[in-house]
Amino acid sequence: MPGQNVVIVESPAKAKTINKYLGKDYTVVASYGHVRDLPAKDGSVRPDEDFAMDWELGDRAKRHVEDIAKAAKGAETVFLATDPDREGEAISWHVREVLRAKRGLKDVDFRRVTFNEITRGAVLDAIATPRDLNAELIEAYLARRALDYLVGFTLSPVLWRKLPGSRSAGRVQSVALRLICEREAEIEEFRPREFWTIEAVFETADGAAIPARLTHVDGKKLDKFDLTDEAQAKALVDRLSGLDYAVGSVERKQVRRNPYAPFTTSTLQQEASRKLGFSATQTMRTAQRLYEGVEMDGDTVGLITYMRTDGLQLAGEAIDGARSLIADQFGANYLPASPRIYKSTAKNAQEAHEAIRPTDLSRRPVDVSRSLGGAELKLYELIWKRTVACQMSSAVLDQVAVDIGALSGAATFRATGSIVVFDGFLKVYEEGRDDPADSDDNGQRKLPPVSAGDPVRRTATTPNQHFTQPPPRYSEASLVKRLEELGIGRPSTYASILQVLQDRDYVRLDRRRFVPEDRGRLVTTFLTEFFERYVRYDFTAELENQLDDISGGRIDWKSVLNAFWRDFSSAVDGARDLTITQVIDALDETLGPHFFPPRSDGADPRRCPSCGTGRLGLRLSKSGAFLGCSNYPECRYTRPMAVPGDGEDAAAEAFPRELGGASDGGEPVSVRKGPFGYYVQRGNGDAGAKPQRVSLPKTMSPVEVDLPTALALLALPREVGRHSESGQPVLAGIGRYGPYLKIGNVYRNLPADEDVLTIGINRATELLADAKPRAAAEPLRTLGDHSDGQPVAVYKGRFGPYIRHGRTMASLPKALDVEDLTLDRAIELLDAKAARSGKGGKAAKGKAKTSGAAKKTTSANKTTSAKKTTKAGSRSAKAKAGDEAKSGSAEPSATSAAKAKTSSRKKTAGSTAGSPPAKGSRRPRSKTASSRPGGTATRGDD
Repeated sequence: MPGQNVVIVESPAKAKTINKYLGKDYTVVASYGHVRDLPAKDGSVRPDEDFAMDWELGDRAKRHVEDIAKAAKGAETVFLATDPDREGEAISWHVREVLRAKRGLKDVDFRRVTFNEITRGAVLDAIATPRDLNAELIEAYLARRALDYLVGFTLSPVLWRKLPGSRSAGRVQSVALRLICEREAEIEEFRPREFWTIEAVFETADGAAIPARLTHVDGKKLDKFDLTDEAQAKALVDRLSGLDYAVGSVERKQVRRNPYAPFTTSTLQQEASRKLGFSATQTMRTAQRLYEGVEMDGDTVGLITYMRTDGLQLAGEAIDGARSLIADQFGANYLPASPRIYKSTAKNAQEAHEAIRPTDLSRRPVDVSRSLGGAELKLYELIWKRTVACQMSSAVLDQVAVDIGALSGAATFRATGSIVVFDGFLKVYEEGRDDPADSDDNGQRKLPPVSAGDPVRRTATTPNQHFTQPPPRYSEASLVKRLEELGIGRPSTYASILQVLQDRDYVRLDRRRFVPEDRGRLVTTFLTEFFERYVRYDFTAELENQLDDISGGRIDWKSVLNAFWRDFSSAVDGARDLTITQVIDALDETLGPHFFPPRSDGADPRRCPSCGTGRLGLRLSKSGAFLGCSNYPECRYTRPMAVPGDGEDAAAEAFPRELGGASDGGEPVSVRKGPFGYYVQRGNGDAGAKPQRVSLPKTMSPVEVDLPTALALLALPREVGRHSESGQPVLAGIGRYGPYLKIGNVYRNLPADEDVLTIGINRATELLADAKPRAAAEPLRTLGDHSDGQPVAVYKGRFGPYIRHGRTMASLPKALDVEDLTLDRAIELLDAKAARSGKGGKAAKGKAKTSGAAKKTTSANKTTSAKKTTKAGSRSAKAKAGDEAKSGSAEPSATSAAKAKTSSRKKTAGSTAGSPPAKGSRRPRSKTASSRPGGTATRGDD
């Protein structure tokens, strides 16, 4: 329609909301995120051609671009209304370039509009004041995209060739992984130190109790490690027990606690992790939905401002709204005399946008609860409370410190307390803590009124043992905080970076803390050994500063790329000549001092504790890295990649640990260590038969297991007894998920404090009483009975419907509908499946009599298929690397290509198999890379 205006946004949800605000003269269409990206192949960025870049439309984007082009034909103005950040500017630029290349759209007027919140007023104001695309922001995007591509597509192939099984490396991802691995190394090297403190309780003349801690002895301050054992502590307690005490001094002061600043992207992720248990990815997806709009009272309303920001400022109308709400709802005492203004202190802060806040503070959480799901409501309430609290009065606390001294001067105790006099902003909000150790031990302890010189009576004195604690592992909140402090990456990409590390199996979350996997530790060591400069914290932070300078127009983007590529390409060329053996030897030497610290007895820490002659060193296997003996296969001793505990001796480390022969004179029984834990094994599998194995319960020490216990474990499952009502046998065993109880089709995991070998029938019956039976699959259709009288039925399976008769199952052809299936046709399919499986009597025999020509044809087909598969696999590896380069921080995966390059090698230099994995264990499947946290549009490194 002539004169029609077109508005292009990123997501359909946003398009729906904005379309209601603009009316019939505007058509709002969605780009669904980026419409084009660098092709996932070598040469997409060409440094030798002044960093020329090739771009291609994504498969899904082609249809969206055609819809946009159709809407834009004949339009008077095309408004590019993607998100108000660097990435949004880049998406608008891509859309404009693609549309300008189409016939009939060269002369269309493209204008850029941005709004920080999706409200009627913000959208209409933006449309009324359009601007041109920002060239500096686009250049900063091009530089960042080129850097991530060059690192990913140059370094990752080197990594997976030199360190088989590794997945990928990336500019920001690898630095975050280094943080996690270095923290784990600190924890492993940590040796706790014992120290003691002395607590006493004093009683005033009025009978009030004052708990206090000993701080001085004979006028000298008691340092942390002055009391290092129980004997010292008890001797001091005995010395102080007969003394008289009085109040020495009383210090009172009033302190003020100011409210926390409003949320930025990183602080929102941190608080949502601490208080709500949300991952960074979940937080961003939920915030995206709140930003794009929800249905409320027949209208679509954006509830929060843009959630990718590190600015702390609030709009004037937001501050006015908060102050008005505070005065009305909490009273004048909670309203400061003037508005609070916040400024960011974070490195690389981009303060072009407001902090994250509700678009209208009058929409209290209770008012929107009917329109929001559980996660959305929790996050909205968090943002609402933080925004209101940031404009409230400071909290006022009275802090009191009382010194209680022995009249002889032999000792001084101190008691402290803190009382909230005026709660101020604490009435609405208090920030969470990353670690319990950060909290105030005194809490809200209130001390009784006392004065200097008041006599007090000691009623109890207690020596308390303590041990120093290692630094805590990073949580998502604390890792995001640390990355931001170092100036590494952008807050908007932290969610995707943390997800990529988990998807690559470099780290795992254990009780919401990051634990590096063996593969992640090897990758970090490889990069720090051969590419140390590019995983240095200061180097990565300085590169972020340069990217910010590009966006500010202070530096040329290609000069940054030239400087980076000159040194980086030289480092990569130097690593290409390394052999795998050289790499493993270098990693073994680097990790040696960490994994083999000097022994207290002066013995060689690398000497194999099992055979006594071999040397322990780094080994690789399909399931990961481990430490193994150089005398393999004669010696099968292995040890995880972990620092041995202080005081461990060779006997405790030596696995496999032989327990002796079975009581019936059969094969030997041993305790072994596999990649997934300890297990008991009967026999060595020397005759080719698979030895019997059973996992060791976590409550059992592998060092203390004896032969009778091992034989009892190998005999599982055992019958505990008969159920008193049903008469059915109750079984106890160890399965894939640990010890369990079973009766009929009812299973129950055994609690950690119960022993699978000794639990009795009464306790087992009690535990099974609350368990639910496994639901049997209900057939879609029952076709009738087979000739043996057993039913033939159709069931719904994971990969589509299938037919089942007894234990024989056959897939239903796609062309055959369930409703059209007859009993005779089903029996034909079942017989054919039985024949293929060798269960079909005549049919199976007929299958065996395949003609020679048929065999040749089959062989030729297999050969052709294998060649096609190899080529397809190669293409798939490159495509997958490109797909993953588009997600998160644009860092490609090496999985497919690694398999393609290593499948032809039966044995890799430096790879030595250790002891076999425990029965039933398997490697977890890798997850697919996540798309943008918003869910609807895929974005790269912001």
